[in-house]
Amino acid sequence: MKALAGLAVLVLALTACTASPTNPVSDTTPSASPNPTETAPPPDPGPRPRIGECHLLSFGQAVAVVGRTEPVRCKRKHTAETYFVGRLDLETKAGHVRRVDSRAAQRQARSTCTARLPKHLGRTPRELRLSLAQSVWFTPSPQRAEAGADWFRCDVVVVAGPKRLLPLPRSTKGFGDAPVVAMCATAAPGTKSFRRVGCGAKHAWLAVSTVDIPGKKLPAKDAVADRMEGPCGDAARSRAADPLDFTWSQESPTQEQWDAGQRYGICWVPA
Repeated sequence: MKALAGLAVLVLALTACTASPTNPVSDTTPSASPNPTETAPPPDPGPRPRIGECHLLSFGQAVAVVGRTEPVRCKRKHTAETYFVGRLDLETKAGHVRRVDSRAAQRQARSTCTARLPKHLGRTPRELRLSLAQSVWFTPSPQRAEAGADWFRCDVVVVAGPKRLLPLPRSTKGFGDAPVVAMCATAAPGTKSFRRVGCGAKHAWLAVSTVDIPGKKLPAKDAVADRMEGPCGDAARSRAADPLDFTWSQESPTQEQWDAGQRYGICWVPA
């Protein structure tokens, strides 16, 4: 985090005159300084975000993390809604001040925002794995943090396609079961035509369940596939009209997804 910078204030020192027998005090009133020193205004920490604010974010802005975008009226087009605002813990046990972009501060914002999203959307954490709704978080800019801003903001967005956010309704409270939020795809996982889309758009495959993958490191691809085969097959069978004739596909997490915290694979069936 950015250490809070002290504001230097210039102070005008006045020297008193002392009378003596050989140097009598003058009756002349000293003239005022032609250039009096002015105290610099304190730095501006900026406005604090509020729950319920809406924002028209681009995909790039949604992943920027640091900075505050101006809210828009929720009845107008918007792609993000603030569902929680918290206070960053910027002071360490040793009495030092963390930077807003430190790992500890960003970890606090990420974990809090992620944990609070399911309740806001009215879904369980496992159900949200099959959703395109995600939490994004923002912290003050370095300049605002130096001025005393210590907030973090949690927004909900829906990733409607490659680097594209879905316009949201006026309120996203309980929005987690909407078809446009459910995760579908244009083709089977692993194919060139595979692209995630909301189930409100044209699609060919549907995400139906997830399989937890234990361990601190991402297992080998074959090991993940073996672990997912049984649960994914069972999920597909339970949805099939003929329990002896069904199709499914399984999607393992990439190393990038694993590092970002996705410790599960996704089971898919034809829509």
